[in-house]
Amino acid sequence: MISRRLAVSLFLLAGGTAALGGCAALVGHRAAEREAAAEARYPPVGRLVEVAGHQVHVHVEGSGPDLVLIHGASGNLRDFTFDLAGRLAEDYRVIAFDRPGLGWSDPLPEGTIGPVEQADHLRAAAAALDVRNPIVVGHSYGGALTLAWGLRAPAETAALVILAGVSHPWEGPLSLTQTLPATTLGRLVVNPLVAAFAGRGSIVNTLESVFHPQPVPEGYAEHVGAGLSLRRGSLRRNAEQLAGLKPHLAAMAPRYPHLPMPVEIVHGTADRTVGLSIHAERLVADVPQAVLTRLDGIGHMPHHAAPDAVIAAIHRAAASAGLR
Repeated sequence: MISRRLAVSLFLLAGGTAALGGCAALVGHRAAEREAAAEARYPPVGRLVEVAGHQVHVHVEGSGPDLVLIHGASGNLRDFTFDLAGRLAEDYRVIAFDRPGLGWSDPLPEGTIGPVEQADHLRAAAAALDVRNPIVVGHSYGGALTLAWGLRAPAETAALVILAGVSHPWEGPLSLTQTLPATTLGRLVVNPLVAAFAGRGSIVNTLESVFHPQPVPEGYAEHVGAGLSLRRGSLRRNAEQLAGLKPHLAAMAPRYPHLPMPVEIVHGTADRTVGLSIHAERLVADVPQAVLTRLDGIGHMPHHAAPDAVIAAIHRAAASAGLR
């Protein structure tokens, strides 16, 4: 027989659980509504290509040698369609991808989220588009995919261009804000709350931090579709990719000296997101034929802050590869 005290405790526990469950249901409902609104506001700008049962979102424009663009963490291909893709389309067939699990591209199966697996997946999508001997350009986390692409298909890749790219393991852990969305607490509590309640102010603050010390370009916040990155699934997959990145880089880095193609590296001296000395300077030391362009005073978004320098690096890579 249950004691009176235990009965009261169980009653309070049941009531608290029901209240929490009701609160979680309300948060989940609001998150779902905001996710649907973001998807309606920022639909695919290109086409969806199926690879092994998974859809890959790709935007294609222009004509000329094939040029692949791979975006960074917490982003999507709209980062490139804001300005750079249009400029490059005058000289190249530009193929911009949403990375797996971000934007409008389906996630890969659990356990296959590293840069090599992502690069292989995007190479298969590129093959479906008859992409041949491309110049591959990657920004930030996309730099790791670009290097993986070159390592996996050295004879079929014309050149690599790394923009503020991650290339080597770094000292210390990632910040809690980067990894928390991949944890159980993040999936059950944090991600739903962010998806349900994150306001424009938090989006603007994040963008200002990423672009620092340059300002966020006018119209960028509206164009890039940050609401897509605030979906619960996108938050989780982005964090999982970041949390698991370091060991993949440790495995890739010893192979960089064997990259045979031209490699251009563009990195700002004021980049406080991906350190110049930790990544770009080590990469140029590892790859004999690599060329490093240091952009004085430029932060983590060189393709927005110094697009002419980025385009010049791409042209040099194309010329070195015999495509111009």
